[in-house]
Amino acid sequence: MTIEFETPKPVEQARFLLQTVADNMMRPISREMDENEHEIPFSYIEFMHSAMKAMGGSSAGSLSTSEDKKADEPGKPKRPSIAYQVLANQLEVLSWGDVGMYLSTPGGGLGAAAVQAAGSSEQKEKFLARFNGEKPTFAAMCMTEPQAGSDTSAIRTRAVLDEATREWIITGEKIFVTAGEKSFNDHPELGNGFIVVWASIDPGAGRAGMRSFVIEAGTPGVKVTKLEHKMGIRVSDTASISLDGVRVPFENILGSPTVEKSTTGFKGAMATFDATRPLVAATGVGVARAALEELKSMLAQQGVTIRYGLPRQKLTAIERDVIDMEIMVKSAWLMVLKAVWMADNKQPNALESSMSKVRSGDIVNRVTQKAVEILGPLGYSREYLIEKWFRDAKITDIYEGTGQINRLVVARHMLNYSGSELR
Repeated sequence: MTIEFETPKPVEQARFLLQTVADNMMRPISREMDENEHEIPFSYIEFMHSAMKAMGGSSAGSLSTSEDKKADEPGKPKRPSIAYQVLANQLEVLSWGDVGMYLSTPGGGLGAAAVQAAGSSEQKEKFLARFNGEKPTFAAMCMTEPQAGSDTSAIRTRAVLDEATREWIITGEKIFVTAGEKSFNDHPELGNGFIVVWASIDPGAGRAGMRSFVIEAGTPGVKVTKLEHKMGIRVSDTASISLDGVRVPFENILGSPTVEKSTTGFKGAMATFDATRPLVAATGVGVARAALEELKSMLAQQGVTIRYGLPRQKLTAIERDVIDMEIMVKSAWLMVLKAVWMADNKQPNALESSMSKVRSGDIVNRVTQKAVEILGPLGYSREYLIEKWFRDAKITDIYEGTGQINRLVVARHMLNYSGSELR
């Protein structure tokens, strides 16, 4: 197989629609939402829910598009899915509009991705179908704990099977849960969401004992205890969640309930990240592109144009900086495209997934910082969105595996080392 760089028609259609959303629904209220942290943008959420249903549910947790479904119809030729390619393009455009609001887009997010990666066909049908319901619905992944950040294998949340009732009893604490409040707390405007909680069913087994559990909204014993006040992505809720003797149906475990010597449970988590890290990278590219385009527009207003095609030594310092920024943004996007193409074609992409995340996290911080530096006081002023994008950029390097952790993943794959051999 070879990668084709011609944009598929469904991708073009989705980008066109969402560019209109980004221009007319996100940018006009971007500053207002940033200033009013944790205010839920219900008008945006409701519009996006309706739009995604009309587009075939491509962002609503099912990771499918209307074009994918056509390929499975009788008499239609089989062809590779383009679901992740569609998603990457959608997320890049929405993050160009406002990455915090994108994170408030209804759908399954990491929670649905976990079900998609490790759930049975029955679980997928049960839990993912709700994202195409009448109300906008959210799901969240609960993995990080106070003592277990990047080292996800160190989680202490425990799940114990009650043999009498055939229920799992889960106790623990989770922090930094993206969309945790909208996924679990009761809002009349939102549908019945869920959280996916990572816990150990056998602490003595280490990573082999890790499993994930779907906990539906309204389940007793689950409480959102805190919403983080953040530097960036301020419209997105980032929650702390406590679990006190939470009873979960036996069938809500994702994966086998039997502990074996293999690390199947942990690999299920990593498979989720292999699929979603390129999508996170796409959001970083969107923020970087927003900053770069705004910088070029503001420079043009001052009579500064970029003279392409000249030898580097004949360019001004600003021209060289802008061209370097464009190279960074385009190279990061190409790495995203390769990683999502591999995901769509069901090829192992752990290396490419982490590489795209590292590259995007690096360039979005460099591009936004350089934009602030070039514009000086204007770049630092809250009158313009450049300073906001500078604040929003850093999260790309942090969530779903920090830049340092992903560099370790890349090194292990390139050098053929295990986790224990290279830490």
